[in-house]
Amino acid sequence: MADLTIGSGARPSPTLERSLRLYETVFGGRILRRGDSRGAPGYIQVANTWLIVNVGGGPTPEKPSLKLSVPADPESVSTFMNIRVANIQSCYELWRSRGAEFITEPKDKYGETRCYIRDPDGYIIEVGRSKIGVAYG
Repeated sequence: MADLTIGSGARPSPTLERSLRLYETVFGGRILRRGDSRGAPGYIQVANTWLIVNVGGGPTPEKPSLKLSVPADPESVSTFMNIRVANIQSCYELWRSRGAEFITEPKDKYGETRCYIRDPDGYIIEVGRSKIGVAYG
């Protein structure tokens, strides 16, 4: 079997550098490739995953009927990145001090504590901590 690395989706951004800087500064990510305005994606490693950021666009030969773009309405979300942490309060305080824009402070709901960050392009990142002893499934 070939080596496998799963990227956390292609995330369009009109300003690659600004988005890469957020994931580097707030989450301690490591920029692997900066990308460019001609369409080459940027890659950033955050913990054990890679986030792929590009300027969007399309269609392209491999996706002839699809166009990748930043969300038109920042108040309407169809998907979001989900990060699980061991200590949500300390992550909230640290990441907020590094410039993360949280929608609210961490709140308890459905057997977990969670809060949400809005990134510079309007995407939502859920930060959560499952409670010990809560059964899933």
